Amino acid sequence: MIVDDRSRSKDEKLEKIVLTRLLRLHSRLSGLVTGLLVGIGVFIATNWLVIKGGPVVGPHLSLLGQFFIGYRVTFLGSLIGFSYGFGCGFIAGSLFARIYNWLAQMREEKR
Repeated sequence: MIVDDRSRSKDEKLEKIVLTRLLRLHSRLSGLVTGLLVGIGVFIATNWLVIKGGPVVGPHLSLLGQFFIGYRVTFLGSLIGFSYGFGCGFIAGSLFARIYNWLAQMREEKR
């Protein structure tokens, strides 16, 4: 089978365009989405236990108070937990995207 040099160069150009377009993550957007997911998760979990009630409310979730200063299993605590969760999630998501982009850049430079 004979392969035309022009089609090969077109394929290489297309591959390069695809690699540069698909392998990049927007770090602030990734941080925002991850932060919202973690924050809303803590908010919902806390309020679920507050609404559920009972003699002992959320002994395991209350351990977050060891890391998140001011957090308790109350409605006000759910707001504090949301803000801490958003902050931690934003940092983690942004850091993940930056590391991913850095590794993608290193991979692309090898080619």
